[in-house]
Amino acid sequence: MTEPPAFSLLGVDFSYGPATVIRDIRMELAQGSFHAVLGPNGAGKSTLLDLFLGFKKPEKGELSFLGRPLAAYSRTELARLMALVPQEYAVQFPFTVHEVVLMGRHPHLSRFGPPSGEDLDLVDRALKAMDLESMAAKPITALSGGEKQRVILARALAQDGRVMILDEPTANLDIRHALSTLALIRDLVRDQGRTVVAVMHDLNLAAQFCDQALFLHQGRVHAAGPVSEVLTEANIGTVFEVESRVRVDGFTGSQNITFRSGRTHEPDIN
Repeated sequence: MTEPPAFSLLGVDFSYGPATVIRDIRMELAQGSFHAVLGPNGAGKSTLLDLFLGFKKPEKGELSFLGRPLAAYSRTELARLMALVPQEYAVQFPFTVHEVVLMGRHPHLSRFGPPSGEDLDLVDRALKAMDLESMAAKPITALSGGEKQRVILARALAQDGRVMILDEPTANLDIRHALSTLALIRDLVRDQGRTVVAVMHDLNLAAQFCDQALFLHQGRVHAAGPVSEVLTEANIGTVFEVESRVRVDGFTGSQNITFRSGRTHEPDIN
C-alpha cells in the first residue's frame, strides 16, 4: 500500500489583509525525505510552515497531513506527530537545558503523569546527539544563541515525531554544529524514515544534505523536485535575481553554487 504524502496542498491561498502571500499552491511532499524550502525574503516560506503546523488556516484550497485533512487533527495529535524548531525561542524562566528538552515529551505524557524511563532515555539521547550533555544542568537563560538553538533542536528530537518542521535550523550555529546537525537530521530521514521540512537560506547546505527542494517565488511554487533538478542556474536567476554557477564539488560530492550580483552596470553613487 502506498503511503500518503506527508503534506498535500491543492489550490491553497493565504493573505495578510489585502496582501496575498501564498498563491494557489499545488504540491505534495513525500514522507521519508528531507525537504528544503527555499526562496528570497518575503516569498512566503515561514507562512507555508505556519500552514503546515496548523497555526494559520488556508483561505482557499485543501491542506492534508498524512492523508487526512489537517483541520481534522487535534492539537495533541499534531504535537505527537510533528515537532517544530522555530527561528527564535524566547524564555524568561531559567529552566535547565534538561528540563527544556524534556518538554518535548509532554505531548506523550498522561496528564500530571511523571516521565517514564523511555521518556528520560529519549531526552538523554537527544542531549548527546546535540552535544549538550555537559550543559544539561545549566539554565537556558545563560546560554548563547547558538547553544539555545541546539537545545531546541534536542527538544524536537526528544519529541520523536514522524515529521520535523525546521525554520532556519542552522541560522545561529557555528560551522561545526551546523554540519553535524544537518548530518544528524539526514541520518534520521535515511535510517528511521522521518520526514523533515526545513526553511533554509544556504543553498549549498541544502544541496549537500537535502533530498528534495521547493523554490517559492512571489508566493507561488516556482520549482519543486530533487535538489539536483531544482538548484539550477536558471531557477536561481529567476528567484534571487543573481547570476550563479552550479557545479558538482569533488570534495563534498554535492552541487556547489557560487554567486555574483545580477547587476549589469556599476551603480551611480555620485
